[in-house]
Amino acid sequence: MTLRLLSRYALALLFVLAGSWHFVHPATYLAIMPPMLPAPLALVYASGIFEIMGGLGLLPTRTRRLAGWGLLALLIAVFPANVYMALIHERLHIPVWVAWGRLPLQLPLLWWVWRVSGAGGYGGKRE
Repeated sequence: MTLRLLSRYALALLFVLAGSWHFVHPATYLAIMPPMLPAPLALVYASGIFEIMGGLGLLPTRTRRLAGWGLLALLIAVFPANVYMALIHERLHIPVWVAWGRLPLQLPLLWWVWRVSGAGGYGGKRE
């Protein structure tokens, strides 16, 4: 198994597990939902569905690039919830370093999705 294939499987698993957690424990995500957004529970479930679909979509060659673009859009769309979580970290009993430290981690995650999915157009190889 190549490093590239292992990386794709790891990223797919990360998104499938994270998306599944939206259904197992939606309260975690409801707590960080910015109050100005409508239908917070529906948004939690929708983002979970899209994380699962995106993770699974990274596996077949045919859907990989589309899944990558979808996951990139999803990561950008949920960023305000991560910022909101950082702003209210005390109320959530989350250490300040965790709340603010995860914000810059979005950049390597975006890069990982970009590279693994071939969203940038380089990834025509089959693995």
